Amino acid sequence: MDYIKEIDDIFDELVEFRRDLHMHPELGYEEYRTQGKIYSELEKTGLEVSRDYGKTGVLATLYGEAGEGETILIRADIDALPIKEDNDLPYCSKESGLMHGCGHDIHTTIVLGLAKILAKHKDKIKGNIKFCFQPAEEIAPTGGAQMMIDDGVLENPKVSRAYALHVWNNPLGTVAIRDGAMMAQSDRLSITIKGKSSHAAQPHKGNDAIVAAAAVISALQTVISRNTDPLESAVITLGTISGGKKYNVICDEVQIEGTIRLLSDEVIKNTKPLIEQVATNVAAGFGCEAIVNYVDGYAMTKNDHELFLMAKEKLGEEFGSDKVLVPKNPNTGGEDFSAYGKKVPSLFMWLGMESDFNKGRTTIHNKNLLIDEEIIKEGIRAFIALLKDTNL
Repeated sequence: MDYIKEIDDIFDELVEFRRDLHMHPELGYEEYRTQGKIYSELEKTGLEVSRDYGKTGVLATLYGEAGEGETILIRADIDALPIKEDNDLPYCSKESGLMHGCGHDIHTTIVLGLAKILAKHKDKIKGNIKFCFQPAEEIAPTGGAQMMIDDGVLENPKVSRAYALHVWNNPLGTVAIRDGAMMAQSDRLSITIKGKSSHAAQPHKGNDAIVAAAAVISALQTVISRNTDPLESAVITLGTISGGKKYNVICDEVQIEGTIRLLSDEVIKNTKPLIEQVATNVAAGFGCEAIVNYVDGYAMTKNDHELFLMAKEKLGEEFGSDKVLVPKNPNTGGEDFSAYGKKVPSLFMWLGMESDFNKGRTTIHNKNLLIDEEIIKEGIRAFIALLKDTNL
């Protein structure tokens, strides 16, 4: 199978598809147009295609005809972000305040291209391949991965391993993988500080929720600096604070919201109770009450050890060993591909996208994100390399 030529043959078609998605981004669980475009393209391949997963998801299944083998799931996320694009391109977003600012349009196009190519070679494929187009990866903590799983995407036929990738600001033509943690657990935190109002000139008659909140915010930093092993990594970021109604009234209620990023099971186990303990006790010292709502978000995205070893070998054969990067540290971003990893051995890759075309503009979740579309070819090659271990 001369898949390099086959990728080249459909590349213009894939670029056109990607640009259409980019011009019409949709938020999580609202990807109805996107779903329709994906479904329509997959119907042309002759694969079994269904929209019965994840509300706005699509699943295409390829049943190999070359003998028994594993069932592999390959996931693409399809949702966009509430960002107003700031690029000067003919295919910029036409939807006000929305943008494919995380590269999901590229992920979708890569997996669609892979499905188009492999659908022509069912007679050479062992086992089965599921092409999973998942909504709402950005809707933490209720991302679309778990909904797809709940709807049975890992069953009938039963999936034995799962693969996914994400565009990354590494050089184009490289693929990065790690053994173990790739992305952090990303939890959410909200704290309500309740005090007692009084006239600002008589603070002794009230319990100032703003002062208590300031102390709580400062004290929460010690959860990391004084209660977490310095050799471990964790982040507590409090991103919003609101409270108070008038400049001369002691505030009686403050709302704080933030995120926690965690990269080890031990730190995960200890952090939640520590946050609750610190916030509650510090607020009490000011005569206030702290109501802590800690929401478990996406779990850590971990690469299976055996799949990591396989991928390092197969990707090295495909791209050259010098193009397979093994980062020293995981990233503190969150990723709901972790939900699949809790069910089956999984592998998550970072696909390099920086070239002369977009140098300095490869930061994801950014209004100026610019992606070199040559990455579509690299992504298809990366998945084919992995499938050579079992299905090709």
